[in-house]
Amino acid sequence: MRYLPLLFLCLLAQGCTQTQKGLGETVELALLGPDDVEVTAEQVESLPYASMYLRVNHGQRIFVVLGFDENGQQKWITRDRAMVVTEHGRVVKTLGLTDNLHEVTALAQDPLSNPLQLTEGASWTRQLSWSEAGRFRSATAVSHFTRLQDAVLDIAGHNVACRVWREDVTTDGESWHNTFWIDAITGQVRQSQQMLGGDDFSVETTILKPAKS
Repeated sequence: MRYLPLLFLCLLAQGCTQTQKGLGETVELALLGPDDVEVTAEQVESLPYASMYLRVNHGQRIFVVLGFDENGQQKWITRDRAMVVTEHGRVVKTLGLTDNLHEVTALAQDPLSNPLQLTEGASWTRQLSWSEAGRFRSATAVSHFTRLQDAVLDIAGHNVACRVWREDVTTDGESWHNTFWIDAITGQVRQSQQMLGGDDFSVETTILKPAKS
């Protein structure tokens, strides 16, 4: 793990503005290299931005700050201008990656939209479209949810009691599972392991400082 000095964070953040619902510039704070970035609880609290750890396809974990929060979606933009869009903690679109998730339909029916009311066996059907090795793919995906053992996560110096849900996803000829750690009080997805379109397209997120509602 490598630690980001507080001064480095402040210098990167200097001159950046951000409104409650996302009209503003974005900041992405990460160091280059093979090691994961580690940010202290004090550094997280010192920045006035929602923030999270992000890992794509088992690569380096980076620290990103929320750029836009609009129409129920959170848009996280990296230093090289790639974008990861989340809704109710689910990644619903990416831009600027080697391969990208283009669209997820039926988001209003996603059981994660009302996570504290999520029940065993809840199901959801939607259309996915994504690129894989540069080729466009699409599929109908069907999910079923199973509750796992509750857990307490240590996130940025806070113990967060979470309900843990596994989402088993099937498409024609493929299957995978996602895992979501949902804050038992607020209903926010605080951590996730998600496959976006198949076995070779994974994203891991940990919300360090949630966006203000």
